[in-house]
Amino acid sequence: MAETGLAGFSAREVAKRVGYTVGTIHNVFGNVDGLVMAINTATFALWADALRTRLAEPDKDRIAALVSAYFAFARDNPLRWSAIYEHRLSIEAIPDDQIEVRGRLTGIVVEEVAAALDRAPDEGVGTLARSLVATVHGHCTFDANGSWAAMGQRDAETVALARVRESIAAARSA
Repeated sequence: MAETGLAGFSAREVAKRVGYTVGTIHNVFGNVDGLVMAINTATFALWADALRTRLAEPDKDRIAALVSAYFAFARDNPLRWSAIYEHRLSIEAIPDDQIEVRGRLTGIVVEEVAAALDRAPDEGVGTLARSLVATVHGHCTFDANGSWAAMGQRDAETVALARVRESIAAARSA
């Protein structure tokens, strides 16, 4: 996935590289969707680790660290990052253990947004955090695919951080 992205991904190539048959891959993962889902879940785990690593740095601006880590992960892992959003499955298709792994990433963001708001995590904080992730993702996607530059804009990361800060400030005053 890291080399080809979802568009060039092949269970046959995976089987060849790991020394299995395609039938074995299908027996283990059920089908290609199951294999892609497992790879994407592993990507979520790597991403959560990258966020934790960034947050462990002595930088005191944890919200900036989150935004920066989002952009850095997308830049450093562009095909794996985009595969997460290109592979479409219903939430019911994702096994509970994988949902838990995928949720760690969001959990980190929810905790940091709650801390920035000086509140305990709750449903409202969770909704705000997910909305902020969507805001950062949109800026990052436009940056990655060239749309941001095509609109005559520069430094999508700085602008994304500004929108996040504005949203947190508005939530504080609400």
